[in-house]
Amino acid sequence: MAKGLGNIMKQAQQMQAKMARVQQELEKREVEATAGGGMVTAKVNGKQELLSLNIEKDVVDPEDVEMLQDLVMAAVNEAVKQSQKMIQEEMSKVTGGMNIPGLF
Repeated sequence: MAKGLGNIMKQAQQMQAKMARVQQELEKREVEATAGGGMVTAKVNGKQELLSLNIEKDVVDPEDVEMLQDLVMAAVNEAVKQSQKMIQEEMSKVTGGMNIPGLF
């Protein structure tokens, strides 16, 4: 029984090392999302950090700041959502689709 437990521990350590490598790789990857037909573009990395936000000057209307706020939120939220999906897909490759609570 101790041998079986040792194998399980070894496999868990290997999986942990693979996950760490994938996380490092994901930090370098970027996803981009737009809103308002490309008027607002948000870029997020695999750490779900906002890297850039581009707002076309045509969408800036001092009389309608709320629309601009909505477009920014939509673009950022979509970019974060795509980043989460990318992380989930890459981690499921490592875990073999096994859902590990607290992992991602």
